[in-house]
Amino acid sequence: MFLYPVAKHYYGYMKTLFDKIRGTIPEEFPSPRIPIWFQLSVATMLVLALSIGILSYVIMERQKDNLYNHSIELGMVSLNYIADNAKVPLLTKDTLALNTLINNIASVDSHFYAFIIDQEGTIKAHTDHAKIDKRFKPFEKVEKNYRNGTVTYFNHTVHNNTPVLNLSMPIMFQSKRLGEVHVGLSLSFIQSLFIDERAFLAYSTLIIIFLGMFMAVIFGLRFSRPISQLVRATSEITRGNYDIKVNLNRNDELGTLGEAFSNMATELFRQSMMRKSFGRYVGPEVLDMIMKSSGQSWLKGRKNEASILFADIRGFTAYSEGKEPEEVVEKLNEFFSIATEVILEHRGYVDKFVGDSVLAVFGVPVSQHDHLERSIQAAIELQKKLAQAGNNGNSLLHSIGIGIASGVVVAGNIGSQIKMEYTVIGDSVNVASYLNSIAGPGEIIIGSNEKIALYDSFAADPLEPQKIKGREGLVNIYRITNQHKN
Repeated sequence: MFLYPVAKHYYGYMKTLFDKIRGTIPEEFPSPRIPIWFQLSVATMLVLALSIGILSYVIMERQKDNLYNHSIELGMVSLNYIADNAKVPLLTKDTLALNTLINNIASVDSHFYAFIIDQEGTIKAHTDHAKIDKRFKPFEKVEKNYRNGTVTYFNHTVHNNTPVLNLSMPIMFQSKRLGEVHVGLSLSFIQSLFIDERAFLAYSTLIIIFLGMFMAVIFGLRFSRPISQLVRATSEITRGNYDIKVNLNRNDELGTLGEAFSNMATELFRQSMMRKSFGRYVGPEVLDMIMKSSGQSWLKGRKNEASILFADIRGFTAYSEGKEPEEVVEKLNEFFSIATEVILEHRGYVDKFVGDSVLAVFGVPVSQHDHLERSIQAAIELQKKLAQAGNNGNSLLHSIGIGIASGVVVAGNIGSQIKMEYTVIGDSVNVASYLNSIAGPGEIIIGSNEKIALYDSFAADPLEPQKIKGREGLVNIYRITNQHKN
């Protein structure tokens, strides 16, 4: 009776303890996390073992066939030698000469036996002298017969289970059969050779597999550790609330990396759209607009006031005809580099390079009320920098003409499903191209439908109004000097 309360107390205590332990154990254990280095080592071992095994088997079988064929050729040489030299001794029944001939052949390596039988089937010469003058008994344990011309050959085994290749051919003299010669070549050397080769290949395979696994572990650790570090760094940088998830469904470091990059998916998508649409030739305002845009409305076509700047090299075709292609590309790239830098500094963007021309746009996709003034400032600074750079040996930089036109353009993504580009179209583009064609080296020509007051900010010389094809009325044009007015 005394023990019952004690047992009851400890029973309740143990039951509570077991319940707590059971609560800490999950009902379903997670899948084991398999490190990359272990996966690489196992995969390397399997690939190496399978590849070396198949390759070794194919090579060994081919080598075995080659050795067997070589044995056949060697036996045929011996047969022809005996058949040619045994005709006269068979006719004269010169047993001594026949046995001397057989013994000479038997002294050659790998020849297991040789003998000659006459037309009645009596052995007239044999490497085993005890069989001379006895009846020839057909071979036992013979495999399939093969024939090559007058030569017949097959495999068989002798009393000690030695594999032997037997070759035979008739001895003929003036179309008369005198007898038959047999040569036996031992094939045991092929088996012993292949046993040694298989052992060597087995040891070599183990060594290669071990080295492959070692290298796989080294490279696996080398890749997995940086990935883990990248995951931690990415998680610190991209602590945002994004809905897109990347589920790689892997139980290794790459799965963890996929979860970390889920937070960056939206940001990477927007940056990708930015790179595809504008590349390196966009200013900071355009970048800000793309990043702040909630959708892709900026890609759709829309009308806007803008200024178009065309810059072209005068006499480029004549210049390039007498120069090496490498030199022409180098000089042209210097011009494009300077033009791109200046245009971006004035918050324009490079629409495209067309041959030796640059098309730049100010006022789209980011609206600018002073787009005309920015384009003129960019043209003046561009001519100044080109003149400075041209003094260093690039004569093309002194031959740049610039045309500027301002007006309404349509801007947007234009192209096909395969290739698209963000560009502008409209009458102002054609006018800028025309003005560029009449601008001389180092000149800046600007045009407008109406007279515009440029004299407050720039020195400009009005020129004769021009009639441009496809437009009504005249276009007022001005030549901008490369100096700001004081």
